[in-house]
Amino acid sequence: MFRLSLILKNTLLVFGLILPGLALSQSSFPTPPATPQRLFYVQRTGNTNTIVYDANTIDNGRYFNKKQPINVYWLRYDEQGQVAPLNYLQRTLAYGVAVNPTERPGEYEFHVVSYPKRKMRLVLDSGARPRAVMAVNNQPVWLNRVFVKIEGKKSGIIPNVKYVELFGTDPKTGKSVYEKFVP
Repeated sequence: MFRLSLILKNTLLVFGLILPGLALSQSSFPTPPATPQRLFYVQRTGNTNTIVYDANTIDNGRYFNKKQPINVYWLRYDEQGQVAPLNYLQRTLAYGVAVNPTERPGEYEFHVVSYPKRKMRLVLDSGARPRAVMAVNNQPVWLNRVFVKIEGKKSGIIPNVKYVELFGTDPKTGKSVYEKFVP
């Protein structure tokens, strides 16, 4: 009995302490605090620092700022959790956004600069809350968060992206929507 108990404890120790340290799982990532301006956030392997995309509104949230309708910044959880701006390379080559007004007044089309294939729309929903609308599994959803699995580098500073996971909400039903794709 003592021997079985010792084996069980050692097995739990291996699975409970050693294996989680081998790979940072999504469940160990912090969830950024919700704000009325939050569109979505991006997390990726490597560390828990998070890129946040917030709407930049004016006139008590009734309109988007025309010059900069989206604020993008870091939450540096691996440091002291402080807010930090993107640097020039991050803003222009990786995590920044390219934004253009659409035909509809007060609505914008945008994409993350590193992946222009997936377009989004910046809109105010029926409750005047800002939303990033994206096609996920071929249906329009409110994008909530993105997870990017990276393994090493393709070349130089370009990461080798294995897959991207999109998490959103169906605006009609309120149900969660998920898609995983390889870019």
